[in-house]
Amino acid sequence: MNPSTSQSTSWRERLTSALTWHIVACVALSILVLVLGIRLGMDWAATNSRSSSVLDQKMLQAKALAHQNAPLAGLDLRVDDSRKQIDAFYSRRIPANYSSIARTIGDLAVKSGVRLSSVQYTQGQAGADLTEISMDAGIAGAYPQIMRFVNSLEADHTFFIIRGMALTGQQGGLVNLRLRVSTWLRPADAEASGLPREEPASNPSEAPSEPASVSKSAKEVD
Repeated sequence: MNPSTSQSTSWRERLTSALTWHIVACVALSILVLVLGIRLGMDWAATNSRSSSVLDQKMLQAKALAHQNAPLAGLDLRVDDSRKQIDAFYSRRIPANYSSIARTIGDLAVKSGVRLSSVQYTQGQAGADLTEISMDAGIAGAYPQIMRFVNSLEADHTFFIIRGMALTGQQGGLVNLRLRVSTWLRPADAEASGLPREEPASNPSEAPSEPASVSKSAKEVD
């Protein structure tokens, strides 16, 4: 037999043998597994990177939310403490009834040496916690006496707010002044006072230029 023919036959037999195809299949599978492994690693890295980014974003959002909610921490305790302070202020500075308002203003006038005239009291609309009580009065006296009276109102234990002052005349050493003062009563105490309600102004932003026509003077109520 020709040696070249024999060698060709041998290679053909090797190529067609089951062992050869088994080796080829193993190599192909190995390459496929390697490719899939590389792809899986790349996908895993991308997924892990996205997960880490999402986690970082969530953590930042959680920190921002915690920072925003920090002022609300203990809010219920602060509200309760504020309510207690308000109640204490009401107990110390809000008069118990109309009579105590009139009596206090009368005492301050006597101590200051001024004379009160045309004293009129009215009550505003009842609020949730307090009702405003307004006093409109004429004051006559020497300038130092009037200033002493005004200062004593502002410094008094009862909570007074001076709404306005207007000079109405001056003669010799005496000054005539129109004074408008506000304080507050609890709604039930204001209702029990029997004071007339103040007429609402035509423009809500403006206080009425004249007092209500019906009023009580300090001498009419004990």
